[in-house]
Amino acid sequence: MRKEIMPQRQSSELTIHTSLMFDSKQKKLVSDISMVVDRRTGLISKVFKRDEQLAQHDVSSPNTVDLRGWTVLPGLVDAHTHIFLHEYSETPSLYQMRDESLVERVVRATNHAKAALKAGYTTYRDLGTEGLRDADVHFRNTINRGIIPGPRMFVATECIASSGGYEIRQENGMPGETTVPRISDPADGVDGVRAAVRRRLGAGADVIKFYADYRKRALRFPPSTWPGSRDIMFPPSGDPLTGDRNPNLLQFTQEEMNEIVAEAKRGQAPVAAHAQGPEAVIMAAKAGVTSVEHGFIPSKDALQAMKENSTIFVPTLSVFYSELRRGDEDLERIFRVILDHTKAAYDHGVKLACGGDTGAFPHGDNALEIELMVDAGIPILDVLQAATLHGWESCGGDLCGRRFGVLAEGWAADLVALDGNPVEDLSALRRVAFVMKDGQVCN
Repeated sequence: MRKEIMPQRQSSELTIHTSLMFDSKQKKLVSDISMVVDRRTGLISKVFKRDEQLAQHDVSSPNTVDLRGWTVLPGLVDAHTHIFLHEYSETPSLYQMRDESLVERVVRATNHAKAALKAGYTTYRDLGTEGLRDADVHFRNTINRGIIPGPRMFVATECIASSGGYEIRQENGMPGETTVPRISDPADGVDGVRAAVRRRLGAGADVIKFYADYRKRALRFPPSTWPGSRDIMFPPSGDPLTGDRNPNLLQFTQEEMNEIVAEAKRGQAPVAAHAQGPEAVIMAAKAGVTSVEHGFIPSKDALQAMKENSTIFVPTLSVFYSELRRGDEDLERIFRVILDHTKAAYDHGVKLACGGDTGAFPHGDNALEIELMVDAGIPILDVLQAATLHGWESCGGDLCGRRFGVLAEGWAADLVALDGNPVEDLSALRRVAFVMKDGQVCN
């Protein structure tokens, strides 16, 4: 029989009892910890180890929540999401951006936000609206105003790319024919990228995202993108690691990347760089970005650059898994290379954060990224730290205006209780029994 864990009525102070809690700073599980939450501020006001044994029976009261018997974590952080996208296997991104209405995409996003909370994710770093301009700013604000439930969101609005760098590519581009939405804020030159960062900040962005490289030559050897279309004959290899059919190409010079970061710092905003190839990773890290996204092509020099520049690495394993899990031995080999590269980053001392590129695969399935990091060989306690404390750091740390990802005095009262211990049974991550965000029970 499920025990009662929710208070009968709200009080300004709430005491929460745990029997097993993850300390994300010390990277260990600790026993018999209680904490006091100030519901007026949504912050933890006190954390203490109990000296006395509590009664074995349920101790819940109007001022107490009993989470004993479960494993309690700080609210989880997904450091790379797209709230306006849904699973690509349902509808390819091209058709979502071009054909789905604004209303449909916002309604879907509302469901995505609820699914994220239910899965224990109390914070999303959302890295691009993919065709909806600055709609993420206003979606974030509806959550912050309490109009809809959802994770705390840090949004990028449109991403910055060079001219022709990141855009929808289709063969029917005749005037007066089909139209496609803009999916990036194009900018060129040092002055141009400085202005683009200012536009993003003025639009309400929490974080600046730019494309350090991208596969921008799709129309040179175009793939089949509509029913009945023919592929070109004798295309170059499309191998994600070594192929040159549509390779990752640099979008900006070093000077342009440097200025993106410098202007973002003047605006007190963190910077995320989409960088797949080693050259782009190295340049972005040298520019001083907060995080590198994807970075899947193996390179010791790229790992060293991230280590030297204290760059957070968000490997987005889930999106690669979703694209490569087709029973093909060659694709499985490529994915194993990506996993091994992520483990090499960990072994090299590169700081990791968990972000799956969620949206390309279902919101609510966010824990897949944690599972894949463990599959790569990274110890579970390190992965849990990547999904909590390092998630806060990827969002900007103290630039966020609120501390989260640690269960400590003065930090946000974001808690997740799991039915089971993920250190012993990783599937416990899928058994979320209780979620609290900013001192408010979410389920």
